Amino acid sequence: MTKQADFKRRVRARMAKTGESYAIARSRLLGEQPAPVEDGMAAALHISNGDSTDLPGTGLARRIVYWRDALHEGPVPAVGREELRQVRAAFLIQAHADDHAEGLRMFQERDAALEANRGGEYVLWFEADLYDQLQIVEILARLAELEVPAGRITLICIGEHPGIARFGGLGELRPEQLRELPATKACARLTPAALDLATGAWAAFRASTPDGLSAIAATRSGELRFLGEAFERLSREYPSTRDGLSLTERRVLAATADAAQQVTAGDVFVRASAREARPYLGDTWCFAAMDRLARPPHPLLDIWPADAPVEGTTLLRLTATGARVLAGEEDHVTLNGVDRWIGGVHLSGRDVRWRWDEGREALTGAPRRGSARGGRG
Repeated sequence: MTKQADFKRRVRARMAKTGESYAIARSRLLGEQPAPVEDGMAAALHISNGDSTDLPGTGLARRIVYWRDALHEGPVPAVGREELRQVRAAFLIQAHADDHAEGLRMFQERDAALEANRGGEYVLWFEADLYDQLQIVEILARLAELEVPAGRITLICIGEHPGIARFGGLGELRPEQLRELPATKACARLTPAALDLATGAWAAFRASTPDGLSAIAATRSGELRFLGEAFERLSREYPSTRDGLSLTERRVLAATADAAQQVTAGDVFVRASAREARPYLGDTWCFAAMDRLARPPHPLLDIWPADAPVEGTTLLRLTATGARVLAGEEDHVTLNGVDRWIGGVHLSGRDVRWRWDEGREALTGAPRRGSARGGRG
């Protein structure tokens, strides 16, 4: 009896440390193999980036929450959870990006589901790109707030898949292919260090200045292995010291310039996306970027029809100003100003402090005063 009671205490101590269930903790202490991973997954709350991934077809997931928010676009300030839900819902509706017409309800329901499961297990199904990595850190930061032990969180995250030359996402995989992932290196039960890193990344992303982005971009984590490169890509959305363009804007202009004549916005989206190491930008957001380039005081793009929002069939042509900016002879922000949110940072006006320095490949905080190429300050 004494030995049995002592062993039970050891099991409970391991449970407290790792967040494992009693059965798994007991089996590990006994040196036994734990039950197949899918046996424990059925009772977990599964979270993924969208319903194009056929998680129900795997038979592994009974309860699924979809995290539908393009956090790389629009304001994500460091405010309370209820206010953040309202800010994000209003932005998506205004941007015509609320594809399921869910509004605030989607944010409320997903957050409620996350909290209601705080005594159980979580399985996250995501990809390597910026869109997904920002969702991962938001979810993990929230689970840390709820004091969910890291050992109760499993992350399945891939950036490639055998047989797919240019992997686009989990939605490309058949249910039987998805079902294999928990038994691969793509699957990891998280540690407290991973939760700490995610919490720090979420805070850095939402801060009113981007001081913390470079530290996250430089991280190398065995569990959050794609986080560093995602934050580096995020940093390149700041206006460049070379031309005032974000990397997305430069790729849009370059794809338009490559065409011998007018080209459709749909074709430009495909060409610009092909330049991304990990495509993360949907056509809605790329068309919005084109619209911003076409409507400032000094347009960089001509669009037709000019009186309608950019969509797939809209015709584009690079303007003379656009060509000069693309060549680095003019500065887009100095010419036209900027009004854009990147996480918690609001870039505004013609003299933005934060820029991406092409030479140093790093963010710089030095204010830009005027332009050596004659742009207005």
